[in-house]
Amino acid sequence: MENKKEIPYKIYLEENEMPKQWYNVRADMKNKPAPLLNPGTLQPMKAEELEAVFCKELVEQELNDTDAYIDIPQEIRDFYKMYRPSPLVRAYCLEKKLDTPAKIYYKFEGNNTSGSHKLNSAIAQAYYAKKQGLKGVTTETGAGQWGTALSMACSYFDLDCKVYMVKVSYEQKPFRREVMRTYGASVTPSPSETTNVGRKILAEHPGTTGSLGCAISEAVEVATSTPGYRYVLGSVLNQVLLHQSVIGLESKIAMDKYGIKPDIIIGCAGGGSNLGGLISPFMGEKLRGEADYEFIAVEPASCPSFTRGKFAYDFCDTGMVCPLAKMYTLGSGFIPSANHAGGLRYHGMSSVLSQLYDDGLMEARAVEQTSVFEAAEQFARVEGILPAPESSHAIKVAIDEAMKCKETGEEKTILFGLTGTGYFDMVAYEKFHDGLMTDYIPTDAELQVGFDGIPKFPGNEI
Repeated sequence: MENKKEIPYKIYLEENEMPKQWYNVRADMKNKPAPLLNPGTLQPMKAEELEAVFCKELVEQELNDTDAYIDIPQEIRDFYKMYRPSPLVRAYCLEKKLDTPAKIYYKFEGNNTSGSHKLNSAIAQAYYAKKQGLKGVTTETGAGQWGTALSMACSYFDLDCKVYMVKVSYEQKPFRREVMRTYGASVTPSPSETTNVGRKILAEHPGTTGSLGCAISEAVEVATSTPGYRYVLGSVLNQVLLHQSVIGLESKIAMDKYGIKPDIIIGCAGGGSNLGGLISPFMGEKLRGEADYEFIAVEPASCPSFTRGKFAYDFCDTGMVCPLAKMYTLGSGFIPSANHAGGLRYHGMSSVLSQLYDDGLMEARAVEQTSVFEAAEQFARVEGILPAPESSHAIKVAIDEAMKCKETGEEKTILFGLTGTGYFDMVAYEKFHDGLMTDYIPTDAELQVGFDGIPKFPGNEI
């Protein structure tokens, strides 16, 4: 049993203990995630097709299902040293406040200028773009964490950065938008009049608040029509989960150092970057039969991809210009409500995580917005960090699990991902405090509209 005096509040790794390789969980998966399909031919996408959209080396990572470990280039490792290793924190104060026998740990990814875990992949993708000799990249962003991280990474490598930001977040989170502009990025609210697909979406959905699916469509259109540019994505893709594995690898190294084994591992889930990165090395042990863990994905009840979605091939974007991915999806035409966890407002889920979920290797829970902010406030008052709304979904379920331990007397060890800070999300906190925040849960009929748009072809019945 752990001795409280032996476990510090914050566990930091030494520089020489930091991971030198990313971990590719697909190598240990018996059922590999289904390949991306060309929407025209319904055949698996070839590398040369993907290279028209993505950087060449990133395509190689995207398609690599066999190598368990992939070297992290020295230039990326040197950049990581500016803010990594990130601390693994024992939430002693929260445990005391809850009066629970549970032991709660969180991996804090907000201790960098971008304020979130997104920088782990942003710097890698910018590095490969620069190495390829590109002029710049395009991308989408929801709440702005990914756009902020990518703009910082592009500034570091002297790359142009064009960001399409979901309109509701563009309006709700002006300060995060200004951080992007500070790093030199251009930021456009999506859907916009600057692209063909944006104009089409606006014509079909006048006054829409947008979605990540809309913004992806616009960013891809610009990338593929502008010489010297490629598109980069902050979540969902295999390559992103690979880069984010540094979160889980550091967590495991730190826990092993003190003889700690988590029973439950919890992460918020939008597209899957944080959750996939956190659980990957632990999931690898489970897949290899070396250890067992309980994994919980937490999503908003307003955008319930896992808990109410369909496991099928679908477009990754609203404009239907991207490849088809097999994933838990609400339909690419589903426009989520304007909730305040902008980074979780995506209609689908990572193919890797979708396959793991479908195989019964992890569970998912959908939680309502007001309960998430109640948990966020409770956490902030005792742990001294104002969490991002996305991260607070994981906090909510971590508290729920800790309270179950209080009821049963079990001394379970809980690990969750604190993906970033919420200091640019104060409009959301203001609405919560003023009693103006609402909980929206889509009806079955509303979800059916999205499901009706899922491509229909042999083998893709839902």
